This record gives sequence, structure tokens and C-alpha cells, in this order.
Amino acid sequence: MGYILLEGGAEFGGQMSEPDLRAIELAGGFDAPICIIPTAAAPDHNHKRAGNNGIRWFRSLGARNVFAVDVIDSTSANDPALAASIRTSKLVYLLGGFPRHLGETLANSLCWQAALDAHEHGAVIAGSSAGAMVLCEHYYDPYEKKVVRGLNLLPNACVLPHHNNFGRSWAKQLLQLLPNATLIGIDESTGIINDEEGGWQVHGAGEIMLYRGDQAKGHGRGAHFHLHRIA
Repeated sequence: MGYILLEGGAEFGGQMSEPDLRAIELAGGFDAPICIIPTAAAPDHNHKRAGNNGIRWFRSLGARNVFAVDVIDSTSANDPALAASIRTSKLVYLLGGFPRHLGETLANSLCWQAALDAHEHGAVIAGSSAGAMVLCEHYYDPYEKKVVRGLNLLPNACVLPHHNNFGRSWAKQLLQLLPNATLIGIDESTGIINDEEGGWQVHGAGEIMLYRGDQAKGHGRGAHFHLHRIA
């Protein structure tokens, strides 16, 4: 089984090199195939630009085999050729944008199954902002202000992205809507990656905040923690 990288947002602004370099390392190094999935940017027709930004960013870090796969709707999400490209990738990266469109497009699709197949064979699955949100069992739709079921790569969890910006303001409502789940607030410029022992480590300049019930605990750069253990 591969690794999971969750990032807080502003992914290609030049501040996410620490977690992304770690993801490249875990994926097998600079020659590993890296697949950018720009689905979350499709509703405002921004997926081409966003995908190209992702390609440029990872190339700037030294990666040599980076490409975008234009999964933008349910039809393309079930394209066998696109799924094949994802299945052979070693780092599958879901960028930010509209979480509901991303989650509903990928759910039960050939392309998401291909990502899971790749993960089972050691690939890193990464998501930033909306991409991180939908990887959890639950995510918050800020437009309809309700909780939606995600892709469930992380059971009983919900990401609050951009936690140092607006994500923190979601915590009170989500603690009421998801009283038994672990909420993961992740700052911009910050990511968390799991390890083989079942723990997680913080990478990047910001912090993460874990919420569960009436408990909350922050962790900064380099900290190791267990996702469902707050105290």
C-alpha cells in the first residue's frame, strides 16, 4: 500500500516544496510518473491552466515525468485510456478547486479505481485543498453548507483546508455535524504524510490542528502524530 499526502492549499504558489519533495521521494524519485488530476478546476473552465501549473511546479522541483490527465466530468472519469494513465502513475495529485464537483466526478469511476489500484501497488495519492477534502470519508461543501460523503480513503475524518485563512471558521459547525469524526485543519504551505507505522508527520511551514469532540491539538513542522489520537 502506498502513502497519502494531504495539503492545506495554495499548492502551486511556491511554498509547498517540502511536502511535495517528500511525496516525490516516496513515489520513487525524480523519474517516477506523476499524474496531475485537475478535476476540481473544471467548473470554471480552469482545468487546463491549473493542470499546466501543476506540471510546471513539479518540474521546478526536479521531477522529469509529469503530466495532467483531463478528468473533468463523468464521461472522462470513465475513460479507460485516462484510467490506464493513472494506474501506472506513482504519484497521483488532486489539485484544489470545487470539492463537490471533484468528489462526485471521481466517485465510483474508472479513474478513481485506477488511482486506488496504483495506491495498492505503492503509489502516493495526494490532494490539496479540495483534493485533500474529498479523500476523507466526509467533506464540507462550503457552497451548500453541508457535509457530503467523500471518497473515504481516510475513514472517520474531515479536512479543513486553508486553516490559517478561512478553514478555521468551519470548525465549530463541523464539530456539531460530525461529533465522532476527527477534523484535520491544515494550513496553507503545509502537508501531512502517513508512515508505515500508522502515524503521520507534518511537512512545511505551517501547522495542523486536530479536533475531536471538545479536544483540539496543534502540531508544527516535523511533528509526528496519530490521526485519531488527540491527547
